[in-house]
Order: sequence, then C-alpha cells, then structure tokens
Amino acid sequence: MSTEQCNKRTLMDYCPDIKVVDCTLRDGGLVNNFAFTDEFVRDLYEANIKSGVDYMEFGYKASKELFDPKDFGKWKFCEEKDIRAVVGENKTPLKISVMADVGRCNYRKDILPKKDSVIDMVRVATYIHQIPAAIRMIEDLKKKGYEVTVNIMAVSKVNTEDLDAGLRLLCGSSVDVIYLVDSFGYFYPEQITKLSQKYVEAAEASGKIVGIHAHNNQQLAFANTIEACRMGVSLLDATVSGMGRGAGNCFMESLLSFLKNPKYDEIPMIRFVENHMLKLKAEGVVWGYDIPYLLTGILNSHPSTAINFINGKRSDYCNFMQELLDVE
Repeated sequence: MSTEQCNKRTLMDYCPDIKVVDCTLRDGGLVNNFAFTDEFVRDLYEANIKSGVDYMEFGYKASKELFDPKDFGKWKFCEEKDIRAVVGENKTPLKISVMADVGRCNYRKDILPKKDSVIDMVRVATYIHQIPAAIRMIEDLKKKGYEVTVNIMAVSKVNTEDLDAGLRLLCGSSVDVIYLVDSFGYFYPEQITKLSQKYVEAAEASGKIVGIHAHNNQQLAFANTIEACRMGVSLLDATVSGMGRGAGNCFMESLLSFLKNPKYDEIPMIRFVENHMLKLKAEGVVWGYDIPYLLTGILNSHPSTAINFINGKRSDYCNFMQELLDVE
C-alpha cells in the first residue's frame, strides 16, 4: 500500500491487510514472571480464535543459560512441547508467534526449523546498536522457514540519523515486518503519524510491511495504534485488558471493537476478561496506567524506575519526578 493510499484510510475503512497480534502472554508475562495457569493459556488461545485474532504470541525464546527456569513460568522459554500441549497441530487460522531478544537467546539451538515446529512467526527484538546481530538472526530464521519481524526497541531514544541507517539495513535484509515500538510510552499521535510514514515509505520500497507496538504510559497506546493504522501500518499489537510491563499496552478489547473487518469480534475477548483478567487483578497482579508511569513516559525514561517506585510503596510523585530529571 502506497503512502498516498495509506493517507486515505479513515475510521470507517475495512483494510484486509491489517492483522492483529495478541501479546498478552509475552508482554503480560513480564508482570507475573510468566506464571500463567494452563487453563488461562488454553482459554486465551480459544478466545483469540473466536475473536478472529491473527497471531498469538506465546512468550519468549529465552536462553536457559542466561535465565534460570526456576525463576520463571514456561512461557519465558516457549518449548515446542509446551506450545503443542495447548494448540496441538494448530489446525486453525490463528498463527503462533514467539519473541527472541538479540543477545538473550540461543536461536541456532533453541529455535527449530519451521518444518519441525508449530510456530509460524518469530519476532526479533533489538536495540538500534544491535541491528547487525539482529540481521544475522533474521537470516537464520528465514532460512529455517519462518515469518520474521524485527522490533526496534526504545526508538524514542534514537536520533534520526541512526534510525534512518537502521531502517536501511533492515530493508536490505530478508525480514518481513519492521515494527515501530514505543517502548517508553513517550510518543504522541502526531509523532506516530510522522514515524509511521517514515517506516511505511522505507518498508514499502523494499516489499516489506510495518507493525506497531505501543505502551500506555500516557494513556495513548490505543490512540497511537489506530493512528499508525491510519497511516498504513498493518500489524497491530495489543494485549487483553492492556496487560503488560508497567503501564501496559493497547487494549485488545478496544482494538477489536474499532476495526471494521467483520471477522473481528470483541465479545469472546470480553468474556475472557470476565473469566480470567478480573481474577488476576483480584490476586494482586498489577499493571496499567499510574502516575509514576506517566512521569517516565513524559520524560522518555525506562519504566523500570517507576516499577521500583511502585514496588517500594512510595507516593512522593514530585520527588520521583525530580529524581528522573536528575538522571536526565
């Protein structure tokens, strides 16, 4: 889709190129160390199928040499047997995805050839300075037969020259999708408009498409996602009830109700919220918009400081803001 066509998207358009990616187990797993029950995962899988979601991200392909399995649930590692215990041969339209961080996974050993795996897509997460290593991963995964995305993290900290260089390198690779990622929940819709246009123009010239992964520090994840969609971004990430690290992500329930493709149905997802997400909240699992996350979003700071602030049961917000300014 050309930039001219992208700009013609309106709130009422039905765009068949749009795909929805559920990241609840992966981004949400950062909240509870991936300690989801088997019932939760199976019911989420069924809810995604019934809701017409296109991809379900099960978690990470993390290295057990770097991360102790005793400290995490199984979706930190996404072993083939564990995924198959939920999906079998996955004879459904829903595709299965996992994420692999550059430098935190043994992709040559732990990611099987596609012919031996029920996984359809691998999402490579990279910082801008790691792009050469990310491209090595991308080429290995493409040779194995996977759909591959690349998620450039913390792009709000990247200068224009480095971002342009990174996009050129990735557009010269075999990657299928390049993701615009607002890791710190820093961007406003006007900035997302310009960045989406930059990404789409670069990707289109090399036969690729663009995705968006937004965080909700300033309560803009949904707004930024639909703005990126308007500008021609095709893969849209969301999580059930916005569950994700810190302030969380774009709400799946909101996104499904917004999209005009009749295959999407928010009701099964709302039922899943009723059956599972309310219970998680009642058990004390915490995520979502809060003042500390607002402050890290405004100041373009990593949310880990806000997570520590909240875990410390602090409420001196103004002092916290001064601490962030001192770091800057």
